[in-house]
Amino acid sequence: MRERQDARERRRAREFEAFAGGAGGRLLRTALLLTGDREAAERLLTGALARTYAAWDGLGGEDPYERTRQELVARYARSARSVRGRFRRGGAGVLGRLTPRERLVVVLRLYEGVAEEQTAAALGVSVERVRALCARAVLTVAA
Repeated sequence: MRERQDARERRRAREFEAFAGGAGGRLLRTALLLTGDREAAERLLTGALARTYAAWDGLGGEDPYERTRQELVARYARSARSVRGRFRRGGAGVLGRLTPRERLVVVLRLYEGVAEEQTAAALGVSVERVRALCARAVLTVAA
């Protein structure tokens, strides 16, 4: 019995390592675009990967990349909120001029290629709000 459990754990670890090795670079880039800071991006990704690993056996047919990206988005949104529940700006570079919500929309829509409907669901806003945030963000970045 213990041997089967050990074999299952080794298989799980190998599968997860293969996933993280293949998707880790792109996920780190997404985290970097969200945070604008390498250290913060690495913390964000580590937490998201830990949650994905913990849920690995229960993913079923769910895409582990999508699951990890959803966790990145949720963690970033939580960390970007101030004590009063309002989003704070932050991060370096061109995206640093955007609000965290605008940044999320730009990264999801333009870098990750996530559909408007999925982006809206992830942020808990309407599709029209996603369109407005994306348009405003593009104008801000272009200015």
